[in-house]
Amino acid sequence: MMLSMPPLARALGYAGLIPFVGLAIAALADPRASGAWQQLLLYYGAVILAFVGALHWGVAMTDRALGERQRNVAYGWSVVPALLAWLSLLLDPAVASALLAAGFGAHLLRDWRLAREAELPAGYLPMRFQLSAVAALCLALSSFSSRI
Repeated sequence: MMLSMPPLARALGYAGLIPFVGLAIAALADPRASGAWQQLLLYYGAVILAFVGALHWGVAMTDRALGERQRNVAYGWSVVPALLAWLSLLLDPAVASALLAAGFGAHLLRDWRLAREAELPAGYLPMRFQLSAVAALCLALSSFSSRI
């Protein structure tokens, strides 16, 4: 039986894009303060990347359809986004933006693989694609703001 995506989860997921979009716009619109806006965006991006990694931990803990190897892979992957996020905060903002954007892309690829192995709600993958694409685009745009 395919679960449906809870409306509140969908609404909160999309609402989570508000800081990405708002901070990217602020960085582009205010060149003198773009570095400060970009730094706030990097902090937010790091927090959210760590959060999405934890989704795989939750699936590994609860999905009975996963075999032991699949469960262990999900547990192992779940900590990688947090490590990438932490590392990004130690780097030059342009490099950090690229690393976070790549982290969102890599996590989306892992989501697709997990969806073949686990029972995820209908609509989860399209929503994750949209959320990841907007987050990565905002991070990329903000990295250019300091160069404008």
